[in-house]
Amino acid sequence: MRFVVPILVLLAVLVPLEEADAQLRRRRDRAILGRSSGQRGAQNRLTLQHGGRTRSYTLHVPERVRQENAPVPLVIMLHGGGGNADNAESMSGFSPKADREGFIVAYPDGTGGGRAPMFTWNAGHCCGYAMQNKVDDVGFIGALIDQVQRDHRIDPDRIYVTGMSNGGMMSHRVGVGLADRVAAIAPVVGAVFGDEASPRAPVSAIIINGMRDESVPYDGGKSGGLGARAWDGTPTRPAVEQGSFWASAGRCNPTPRESDGGGYTLWQYDCPSPVGVARYAIPEGGHAWPGGRRGSRRGDDPGHALDATDVIWDFFKAHPKR
Repeated sequence: MRFVVPILVLLAVLVPLEEADAQLRRRRDRAILGRSSGQRGAQNRLTLQHGGRTRSYTLHVPERVRQENAPVPLVIMLHGGGGNADNAESMSGFSPKADREGFIVAYPDGTGGGRAPMFTWNAGHCCGYAMQNKVDDVGFIGALIDQVQRDHRIDPDRIYVTGMSNGGMMSHRVGVGLADRVAAIAPVVGAVFGDEASPRAPVSAIIINGMRDESVPYDGGKSGGLGARAWDGTPTRPAVEQGSFWASAGRCNPTPRESDGGGYTLWQYDCPSPVGVARYAIPEGGHAWPGGRRGSRRGDDPGHALDATDVIWDFFKAHPKR
């Protein structure tokens, strides 16, 4: 198949056009308040105005959260480059996790110039439309948090951000820009570029990368995948620098403890409470959400060395803001 929007051929997580069009039709058919198949929580398709744009997101509110009306955590899940909110939800499985654990999860959409819902985030040096147009995505995530807090009882000490690929890069950017609000981030197959500003406050971080990732190379460098044209040419830094960046910001011991998990290696930094920094490397892992679903039919096999959603949520639970 040939694509008519080459700039959105990104990071091997693209949703094919006919698949994206089908998702768009499902969105139009979905009621403002409805239920997704197999999910107990209510799905809200919402918008807000920010930076002269109408921005959109899906909010998953478990039934138990609605009934109990107590302060709950908020998890923000950022799709990969060329993805969208529906793609992020089905790939990660965070909605069923939210139903079991009792938290709210938001799936924001990035921005894009094409007709199909294939969006990117402005992570500084990547990616595509959002990067080229200098979209204020950090401001948008801050506005999304504000809106969800107005409408629901969110625990301000338990606001978390995770994301895949371009969304993982954006998680780093949000962690820096909203360090006074976000308790922890969880970039999956993301990267830093080496010129990130120091955050104003410590932020916990759990980082997951596949060592066979060709789109965001584990050892750093330029993308070897289909998304190379969506970057500005700045090479990523090696995955180890993601851990050292947040360990330094959190005043952690710079030398982590290493352990072998069988299908992965884990490095944990000793940090002052309540900060935590941990990094996972999966030797057989590619550019995918471990334990989840493929980002697209052409995407890498997620593998089962670990379940990223379970590991991330366990880390989030253990690391509130204060």
